[in-house]
Amino acid sequence: MALAVLGLILPNFTTSMSGPRFSWPQEIFLVVTSAGLYAIFLLIQTMRHSQYFVESREAAVKREAGRPQLQKRSTTHHSIMLFVYLVAVVVLAEKFAIPLDNGIERFGMPQAFGGAIIAALVLAPEALSAIGATLGNQLQRSVNILLGSVLATIGLTIPAVLTIGLITKRPVALGVEGGNFPLLLLTLAVSVVTFSSGRTNVLQGCIHLLLFAAFLLLIFFP
Repeated sequence: MALAVLGLILPNFTTSMSGPRFSWPQEIFLVVTSAGLYAIFLLIQTMRHSQYFVESREAAVKREAGRPQLQKRSTTHHSIMLFVYLVAVVVLAEKFAIPLDNGIERFGMPQAFGGAIIAALVLAPEALSAIGATLGNQLQRSVNILLGSVLATIGLTIPAVLTIGLITKRPVALGVEGGNFPLLLLTLAVSVVTFSSGRTNVLQGCIHLLLFAAFLLLIFFP
C-alpha cells in the first residue's frame, strides 16, 4: 500500500512539476525507498523472519501423505532457472509487442490494452505457479508467490523506469488518472478487508475479480 500510494497516487498531488510527475529529487527518493523496501522484504522473507513464510510441518505432512517424494533442488539450481525463465519471458514479450501493436492499431483498439496484454504475459509464469500451488493445496506457497510478485511489480518496476528516465532525461508520468485513480483506492481498501481478517471466502474473491473486470472496462471505455 505504501509503494502504491507513493508511486501511483502521490504524483497527482505534488506541485514541483505539472501533471502526474515527480521532480528529479522526488524521483531519486522514490527509487531509493522502493528498492530499499523491496530489499527489506527479501531480508525478512529469507532470513530474519523466514518462519512466517514456511508451511507448517503438520500441514506439509498431511498434504504429502500418499504422494511420491519429489527431488529437491538447490538454491543455485533455482536461481539459474529463474534467470533463464526471466530472459525467455522478456524476449517473448519484446517479440510479441511488435505484431500486437500493429494489430491494435489496425483494429482501432486502445493502446492501454496492448500494455495490459504484455503485463499479463510477463506475469503469466508467477500467476500459473500460484494457481498450481493453490490447486495443490499449497496455500503458503501461493501467498509467497503473490507477495513477491506484487512487491516486485511496484518495488522494482518503478525504480527501473525512473532510473531509465533520469539517464535518458525523458519525463515519466507515474500517477494514475481518470477512473483508475478511485479504482486503485478501492482495490487497496478491499485488500485490507480481505487479508486482515485471517479468513476469506468466495465473495471476497469475486469482489477482486469484479475490480479486475472494471479495470478492463476502463481500458475500452475510459
